[in-house]
Amino acid sequence: MNKAYELSYLPTFERDVAEVRDYIADVLMNPKAALRLIEDTEKAINKRLKNPLAFQSYKTQRNRKHPYYRINIRNYSVFYVVIGNVMEVRRFIYSKRNLPDALFGKE
Repeated sequence: MNKAYELSYLPTFERDVAEVRDYIADVLMNPKAALRLIEDTEKAINKRLKNPLAFQSYKTQRNRKHPYYRINIRNYSVFYVVIGNVMEVRRFIYSKRNLPDALFGKE
């Protein structure tokens, strides 16, 4: 039987999503694309919630108490950790960025 996980979103994730949504909807003037990206992101997170530890962790230079995991959605990456029975979603980052710097600053 699979363990049940709860879902938690950090404010940094919510800010990241809002910035991307606003950029796509307002600057690129494509609100439908922004909505589709948000919907696809929500679906991917909920699908991963069923078994969040079944995937390879995201490699970093330092060992971390709670390793990061990554979900790819188009040109974006969702990063989360698992703490006990909670899947904590932390960041939503454009995949072409320097991901370690965006996640952790200079390691």
